[in-house]
Amino acid sequence: MSLSIRHCRNLIRVLSKPTTVVRHASQGDNSKKQQISRYPIPDSSHVPEDMQRLMEEAKEKAGFVPNVFQALSHRPKELRAFVNYYDTVMEDRAGGHLSKADKEMIIVAVSAYNKCRYCIIAHSALFRIYSKNRILADQIAANWETADIDERQRSILKFAMLIATCQPLSDKDFEVLSQQGLDQEDAWDIGSVVAFFSLSNRMAFLTSMAPNEEFYMLGRLPKSPK
Repeated sequence: MSLSIRHCRNLIRVLSKPTTVVRHASQGDNSKKQQISRYPIPDSSHVPEDMQRLMEEAKEKAGFVPNVFQALSHRPKELRAFVNYYDTVMEDRAGGHLSKADKEMIIVAVSAYNKCRYCIIAHSALFRIYSKNRILADQIAANWETADIDERQRSILKFAMLIATCQPLSDKDFEVLSQQGLDQEDAWDIGSVVAFFSLSNRMAFLTSMAPNEEFYMLGRLPKSPK
């Protein structure tokens, strides 16, 4: 089965944009190199070719391979399924009203609720890049209810958290979204993001997945001059 990696390749392009790099004191110190996962990571020769290409492209363009790819390569079939569903959930739906920044915002809030360090760090970086806002991701990760978000964003996150916490949904909840220009298909999109990343959060928890250090500073500082 061929792999659809359109969004993952778009993600790699986003991560490869020039940015100022600030190295942590421990970076480059092999004696303190972090463990990516509690599960063994297979040699690349045992990873399917389509997955190898994805990771090689990430390394070439972004300068690093997101640890989620390496950690989930322990189960190559599950990695392929993960990437395919990720592509489907995160791509821009024709007629949809959720932006990439909206979806990353949802991921940060849900991951914070689920206490997923990997997804909080990685998707806060992506939210900073897509939203061009350097501080809001930190506020959402700390407490989305007190974050400096507008009414549309608040409506999206309120609906998302109802799903994340398995609360009963009423017609009124959908009406609140409608008042912000979001229809029932957009509500489905919100639910899909919440559901998929609730799975992702738990896999990261199971594997003790460590976030790449590169994610911490992405989107925080001005781009380096070309």
